[in-house]
Amino acid sequence: MRILFGGLAAIVLMVGGFFLIRAQQQQADELASIAAPPPLAEDAALPIVDPGALRGPEPPQATEMTREQRRFARFDRNGDRIITREELLASRTKAFKALDKDGNNLLTFEEWAVATSDRFAGADSDNNGRLSPEEFATTRPKRAVQRCKC
Repeated sequence: MRILFGGLAAIVLMVGGFFLIRAQQQQADELASIAAPPPLAEDAALPIVDPGALRGPEPPQATEMTREQRRFARFDRNGDRIITREELLASRTKAFKALDKDGNNLLTFEEWAVATSDRFAGADSDNNGRLSPEEFATTRPKRAVQRCKC
């Protein structure tokens, strides 16, 4: 019985595929029979204009910003020349979330202490409980890599 039903299903699929391919061929034939638009008359061509001495507006000049102006611009996210509290704190959100281990948006002393202790232990390479100047230098924040704006 299974073989008979399998054979019938295969025949039905082949017949359905045949009709599907036939319908797609008819659609392609109908699209091909649609007439192309008539060519444009010669007088309807675009006019040729000589720009002569016409000049467009000058491109804006790049201004040299001081270090403090660039720092201000990084915090001023919406460019309104005013830094709001949210804009100032936005740069610290990632660091805060890294310290807030339980995700309740409250940084407890324990969370801070664990992070600080882990940082100290990572810097104390000789495990003597004290940081030498060389070990302390490893705790310096990593600077972003300056990429050329070529």
